[in-house]
Amino acid sequence: MKNIQFGLKENWKQFSLLVIINAFVGGMIGLERTVLPQLAEQEFGISSKTAIFSFIVAFGITKAICNYFSGKLANAIGRKNLLVIGWLFALPVPLILIYATNWNWIIFANILLGINQGLTWSMAVIMKIDLVGSKKRGLAVGINEFAGYASVGVVAFLTGYIANTYGVRPYPFYLGIAFSVMGLLLSLVFVKDTKHHVNSESQESTIPLLKNTFIDTTIKHKSLSGITQAGLVNNLNDGMTWGLLPLLLLTKHFTQTQIGILVAVYPSVWGLSQLFTGKLSDLYSKKLLMFWGMILQAVAIIALVWASGFWHFAAIGVLLGLGTALVYPTFINAISDYTHPTQRAESLGIFRLWRDLGYAIGAIITGLLADNFGLNISIVAIGILTAISAFIILARVKDVN
Repeated sequence: MKNIQFGLKENWKQFSLLVIINAFVGGMIGLERTVLPQLAEQEFGISSKTAIFSFIVAFGITKAICNYFSGKLANAIGRKNLLVIGWLFALPVPLILIYATNWNWIIFANILLGINQGLTWSMAVIMKIDLVGSKKRGLAVGINEFAGYASVGVVAFLTGYIANTYGVRPYPFYLGIAFSVMGLLLSLVFVKDTKHHVNSESQESTIPLLKNTFIDTTIKHKSLSGITQAGLVNNLNDGMTWGLLPLLLLTKHFTQTQIGILVAVYPSVWGLSQLFTGKLSDLYSKKLLMFWGMILQAVAIIALVWASGFWHFAAIGVLLGLGTALVYPTFINAISDYTHPTQRAESLGIFRLWRDLGYAIGAIITGLLADNFGLNISIVAIGILTAISAFIILARVKDVN
């Protein structure tokens, strides 16, 4: 076996390729971010918030399950192979969104999209961590998440603009055809597996093995479980923002172009900021970064209730994006602190299982609350829950020196 080197500079070609691929992964999510809630009301006549959010529930549950199995199978099947399989599931998604004749087809497309995201995003971030080694994990994750979520924001804006100019179907979804084809070709032809990097790091690691990776990550290990619950709550409030924000903006009589811009602010700031917050998690207290990130999210979410003008919502999107950027790369970096390299993919898969179940839980809770008590009660409830999660981090998580 050839000499294995860790670091961004030493592996810049493969690292850059994985960044580009993850931008395509994020683009597949951005495809729906602005348009689908409007599609539900305008073309399918669905007014119930619970029914509209069914596509987020389907996506969240599927992605969560695939996160778990991708982590469990990463060593057995190979990271590259799972990446390629994930892109195969993406190919039909834009076509289904274009030609769907009822809402059940939209839900089916989001099941396929959940499989795609669970496999491709998981492998992209895990392979980057493998390449850079322990000292620059946060930076690697930050760059990965920047590429993915900046793409979500850009594509959310583009689809909003296209929908406003040409209608909600079919033109906004043509972007997805290009993303899925390019993602598959790059993964199949150019990506190399990182199993040798994992084997090399494992020989030098002093991190003790977890007795039961699932139970330790979920409940038993104080720090791992403290991080995991925060990941769930983070995506719970993201699921609320995904589903409710376009509908809230519609009630304020914004145009589709304005909605596209405002919906894009949050993931764009989230994505861009992770270039810096990922590096911060290599240098400063991960525990405090996660705590303050969740507090910022809570404040921003509750502030939605009093927002009225365009710039109000834009400022809230910036604040929410900054809060999420503080926690997102830090979660993964911190999980890696407590797991042996041979168990890292599995533990991250379990963390991502619970984190992305937050999409489904958030969509169900906010949909039910919005239908029964109104949008404002739903928003405040999620904001309070986010603040509680921040204090759980403070109580349970211990920084690694």
